[in-house]
Amino acid sequence: MSDTQYLKWPFLAPRHGAMAMELDAWAQSHITQSHSSDVDDECRALVKSLGAAGWLRHAVGGTAYGGTADAIDTRSICLIRETLARHSGLADFAFAMQGLGSGAISLAGTEEQKQTYLPRVATGASIAAFALSEPEAGSDVAAMQCSARIEGDHAVLNGCKTWISNGGIADFYVVFVRTGEAAGSRGISAFIVDAGTPGLEIAERIQVIAPHPLATLRFTECRVPLSRRIGIGGEGFKIAMRTLDVFRTSVAAAALGFARRALDEALARATSRKMFGQSLADFQLTQAKLAQMATTIDSSALLTYRAAWQRDQGLNVTKEAAMAKMVSTEGAQQVIDAAVQIWGGMGVVSDHPVERLYREIRALRIYEGATEVQQLIIARELLKEQPKPAA
Repeated sequence: MSDTQYLKWPFLAPRHGAMAMELDAWAQSHITQSHSSDVDDECRALVKSLGAAGWLRHAVGGTAYGGTADAIDTRSICLIRETLARHSGLADFAFAMQGLGSGAISLAGTEEQKQTYLPRVATGASIAAFALSEPEAGSDVAAMQCSARIEGDHAVLNGCKTWISNGGIADFYVVFVRTGEAAGSRGISAFIVDAGTPGLEIAERIQVIAPHPLATLRFTECRVPLSRRIGIGGEGFKIAMRTLDVFRTSVAAAALGFARRALDEALARATSRKMFGQSLADFQLTQAKLAQMATTIDSSALLTYRAAWQRDQGLNVTKEAAMAKMVSTEGAQQVIDAAVQIWGGMGVVSDHPVERLYREIRALRIYEGATEVQQLIIARELLKEQPKPAA
């Protein structure tokens, strides 16, 4: 790790810095920089490796279920994602999806659900997935159409989910469906659906610029026991938003990891590349670019770890998490683009580190709430805080 000063910031405890340094050393010896042609197998292997080393325990809430603490520590999640992202986008993805995919169970699951699923997530024995988005309901979650009707002690699911990370390799999916207890977002419930349940079909595998397991799911008269419902009927939207509140800040942290790696690569290139009798770093234009990259990273990190710290203090972080995600992902895109420019032609060679980063960062500006949605969230929260004018 080239810059570790941020690990001493007051937002973080000494244990956080020690954990990040330990993970960085582990990643250097356990995460390969060569990539398999089979992304599913590579992702499965990463989950098992992260589980065996104990890192997935941080993604699970409750020591009784394999977690490192009674509640998920947001700062730990962020530091792990940032550190893994510096080494491998797929390793970051594998870790993050174990947490996001099982987060609703950690937050609102029954004792039986927690005992059944969480220990296997923590060890990497089971792969988790979070199924919220639909073809016509991405940012507008309340517009979802996938539904379930209650028949006796079962729910019968029908409809489609898409852009589902770990789709096709997950052992279980936390699925959000319309159950109709009330209009809009108040009529949504969450169910755990095991892979292989009759009526659940992987309708399509989706290929994206930074390969990872992604799929469209189709449910056709898919019967799920009511004992697999998380929370009570109609609470699904709240559970989904609580889960995203935990992990949205960590998306900002992953972007930070990508940006830090890009700055490292840019510095290495700028100081070693000879041009016109001097190094690339000797040019003022290069120095200005490097200065902007470093400042963007630090400003993003301050917002990210402020939000993580606030959440760990039990404070509402809707606005702060949105700010962190927006600034960090947009900033990382700029930092990585600058690194590609510094590398010149080499920066667009397939599978070069900065070329991989260029592909990895783009999706972060979209998933778990696109930048435009974060802007709406921030403005909405600001307006809530504004005193009402006197009559």
